[in-house]
Amino acid sequence: MQPALLSAALLLSLDAAAQAPGSKLEQQIRQETAAIQDRLVEWRRDIHQHPELGEQETRTAALVARHLEDLGLKVATGIGKTGVVGILEGGKPGRVVALRADMDALPVKEPAGLPFASQARGIYHGTEVDVMHACGHDAHTAMLMVAAEVLTGIRDQLEGTVMFVFQPAEEGSSLVQPGDGESWGAKAMLEDGLFDRLKPDAVFALHVMPGPSGQLSWRSGATTAASDMLHISVDGSQGHGGMPWNTVDPVVASAQVIGGVQTVVSRKANLARSPAVVTIGTIEGGSGPNIVPETVTMSGTIRTYDDGVRAQVAEDLKRSAQKIAESAGATADVSIEPMYSSIFNNAELATQMAPVLERAADGKVAKAELPGAAEDFSYFSQQAPGLYVFLGVTPEGQDPATAAPNHNPNFFVDEAALETGARALSMMAVEFLNG
Repeated sequence: MQPALLSAALLLSLDAAAQAPGSKLEQQIRQETAAIQDRLVEWRRDIHQHPELGEQETRTAALVARHLEDLGLKVATGIGKTGVVGILEGGKPGRVVALRADMDALPVKEPAGLPFASQARGIYHGTEVDVMHACGHDAHTAMLMVAAEVLTGIRDQLEGTVMFVFQPAEEGSSLVQPGDGESWGAKAMLEDGLFDRLKPDAVFALHVMPGPSGQLSWRSGATTAASDMLHISVDGSQGHGGMPWNTVDPVVASAQVIGGVQTVVSRKANLARSPAVVTIGTIEGGSGPNIVPETVTMSGTIRTYDDGVRAQVAEDLKRSAQKIAESAGATADVSIEPMYSSIFNNAELATQMAPVLERAADGKVAKAELPGAAEDFSYFSQQAPGLYVFLGVTPEGQDPATAAPNHNPNFFVDEAALETGARALSMMAVEFLNG
């Protein structure tokens, strides 16, 4: 293209941008985010080097609270044990929008290599473990800290209020086991009155994952899986391994149960309505090679995306496990503990924010695929219309399909992508309030 034509095209582009709704604020957001990008990286590395398990995020929470207080926001701490909330009141009255980041790390050992690699240890359900930010929550927290600073800088131009929600224990509590009456993370924050005094009209969140660096992706409707915890106890009759006819072998019965429950997905679940997954993750039983044990226990996870399929899979799993065990002369006790519901992205919000996200990512956008992961942001999106967006963080030159996934010790975050994420959070808030 000739220089004169390029100049004309550039002027037309800039003129179109200037006429776009909220463009002046978006340009200011872009400039301010870029100006503090170095601190974004510093915060992320500091949090990465000092990871904390769910409901033990005291250092991270203190860092966040101090930053929000320095910005002059109204700050509440200790919500859901270690959660932090900052309130930014705009210069004009209007609606309320909440932006959420999770702060907790995982019981994973980080390999050496990064100069800011974690060497932290923590207590996970009574056992000392290595701790690592293997899911990117360090990046989430740092990006929301930047968004808080950027939006505070334009508070006089905001038409409404922004809630900055820094949530603990998205990965689950490190202090209590799931069970009746136990709460953590988003649910615990809500039970502590998070939205009682100030309820948002919309809530947004962003999660890093393998994908082209700086690419934003999202979808309408079901966006993450519903997660249920499965426990099966198969009881037989103990005896000598050399005389199994005098026993009821729960090991063999358990093997038949494991194979049999897979047919719940392949033959009974309505996969036209929703994908479904049943995974047995643990199996324990026995005390010696020549002893048929009394009991074998198993645990696993169930993932679905539709409430009707979720209920049907649970019912079919119980029946299948019990009947298979019964056919072997054993008995099976099956319990299913609901964990997180599927996140349903609000279609209207997704449509409204699509051009905003495209501008935030400089056109680098895609439709998100359904992941098998679950997320307790679903508790928040049940309280107000929500939009959950993914940010690709795989470095250029590396195939995202072969990159280490979240929860893997080699999960890597390209820090160049984080500016896009912080910009997207800020721009979505402004579009919702001022758009």
